Amino acid sequence: MFTARVRIALAEKGINYEYIEEEDLPENKSPLLLKHNPIYKKVPVLVHKDKPICESLVIVQYIHETWKEGCSLLPSDPYLKSQAVFWADYIDKHVLESELGEKPYFNGESFGFVDMALVCYYSHLIAYGKVANFNVEKECPKLFAWATLCMKRESPRVAAASI
Repeated sequence: MFTARVRIALAEKGINYEYIEEEDLPENKSPLLLKHNPIYKKVPVLVHKDKPICESLVIVQYIHETWKEGCSLLPSDPYLKSQAVFWADYIDKHVLESELGEKPYFNGESFGFVDMALVCYYSHLIAYGKVANFNVEKECPKLFAWATLCMKRESPRVAAASI
């Protein structure tokens, strides 16, 4: 699901890329992965201009700062940007329906950094709900509405189809 964040960001920016699937994780790691991420030895890794960038949220921020075309993934205001990075990190540790409030996206009116960080968890939440008899729409209606809106976008659908 973390590679999906990167694929969504690349799609939102309209960037063509070569995707290399790691076939047998976590047991067998390719020499290419070990070369480009020798510290954590995990995906995703973005290699740009022969330099590896690791960790999904770091990669998404790099994509935002490197390619100006396409939609903006982070707010330009430094405070709002810091808040987006904070909440995206928080998402990796919690569910945050209350932070969504009445906004269609976590960034307000536009799909952005926090949305990319969280939308990758949605399919896992649905699967968990089925196993644990948990109704996401009933228990987290704002999050369900947000996810429904996000999944209308092409980039999350394409990324979800490849997981």
